Amino acid sequence: MKRKTVTAIAFTLILAGGWGPGAELPDKRPVATGGPSLAEQYAGPAARIISSALAGNDAYPKMLELCDDIGHRLSGSPELEQAIDWAVATMKADGQENTHRELVMVPKWVRGRESATVVAPTRRPLAMLGLGMSVGTPPEGITAPVVCVRDEQEFEALGDAVKGKIVLFNNPMPPYDLEEGAHYGTTVRFRGKGPRIAGARGALACLVRAVTAHSLRSPHTGATDYDDAKVKIPAAAISTEDAEMISRLLARGKQVKVRLNMEARSEGMVPSANAIGELRGREKPDEVVVIGGHIDSWDVGQGAMDDGGGCVIAMEAINVLRKLDMIPRRTIRVVLFTNEENGLNGGRQYAEDHAAELANHVAAIESDSGIFAPKGFSLHCRDEHRQAIAVEQLRSIAKLLSPLGADRVREGYSGADVGQMRDSDAVLMGFLVEGSKYFNYHHSHADTLDKIDREELSQCVATMAVMAYVLADMPQRVGETSPRTVERPTRSSQ
Repeated sequence: MKRKTVTAIAFTLILAGGWGPGAELPDKRPVATGGPSLAEQYAGPAARIISSALAGNDAYPKMLELCDDIGHRLSGSPELEQAIDWAVATMKADGQENTHRELVMVPKWVRGRESATVVAPTRRPLAMLGLGMSVGTPPEGITAPVVCVRDEQEFEALGDAVKGKIVLFNNPMPPYDLEEGAHYGTTVRFRGKGPRIAGARGALACLVRAVTAHSLRSPHTGATDYDDAKVKIPAAAISTEDAEMISRLLARGKQVKVRLNMEARSEGMVPSANAIGELRGREKPDEVVVIGGHIDSWDVGQGAMDDGGGCVIAMEAINVLRKLDMIPRRTIRVVLFTNEENGLNGGRQYAEDHAAELANHVAAIESDSGIFAPKGFSLHCRDEHRQAIAVEQLRSIAKLLSPLGADRVREGYSGADVGQMRDSDAVLMGFLVEGSKYFNYHHSHADTLDKIDREELSQCVATMAVMAYVLADMPQRVGETSPRTVERPTRSSQ
């Protein structure tokens, strides 16, 4: 199906009775009566939000500043701290309340110079990126024969043949599937555990096939996890093309030797921060709906898809609402988490710092799947009864997003950062987008601003703004069947 343009969506909303950006406000807001559905109650406000967001917003200028002026933002880097300062200053300039930094200690891992080269049976450089948190090689590097496996079964079958070798895990990511998605959760496992299990068997180093189904000889990095390994070996990702080349050479009976040089090192824990800004609620400001993404990125590309866009759509969602003077009952809090990529310390610290108020966290939405056409939301709640209620409520709210094609609701994973609030009763949600191209760019030099479509960025802003607004304004908390004390809404939040 051809993607709807901003003009077509806006025209659909006008035909449906929605407001244009300059339309006269009605005198009444929706009031819960026990009869109308959430979709019926909020049809007018949702149409107005969508029309305004699509007519014009500041998301792309924010992306220009974050990506082109600052760039990639690894934990412990000056660029990350610059980005956090930028986010706080930008939200303050937008008029958001309670804008501030919240201290988080994060690991500082430095990549340094690195290279990988096939030295036999021929000589050629490999496209590589060291895995995050990897140890380095000796100054002279590591040169050793390569053994190649596709899965755990083949690795176990090698037995002692791993000793003194470089192990290549050549496990391909399947093509994107409309029903099952990108298969990231299963394919990424060797990036996480490969160096640990290879080192335990006596391997000298580890190579992992880039976690992508589409490559133009582009390596993709990401964190590895040594856990409590007694032996830590250097680890790097190589392109899918190079992984296949090595596999073919070995299949033909040729011995392949690789020299790996990595200056990677860890420099301990350093201070960083989560960036916070709020649209304070008019009736119940202590009840909170969190929206956000992670402000850090890997040290390649610009961190545009992962996760600059997720941060910006949250920042701009409350900016759209503030410009419309649509102040919901509850507070919408933007949280830009630090250190998601190689530690999750931002998410953990937020849950710890706000433990006393987690009971008042109504919902938390994380956007960390790139910026493509919005499709809807996933959700999870530790209380199965509340989750069942929330599913039905979100299905009603999602009808408001059908002009954007963002009306999907599914149960399941929410997000790594908001997942740190799993012990609360908050409904945890993930922002869903069309995902067929995301892993083409993920954790690679190709994660740059030019990959983001401006119309889709605006559609994501509109989708996030509508969902956050309704969740923060609906008389009852999401996951509850009965409203608490509700006063007739005022014109100011329309």
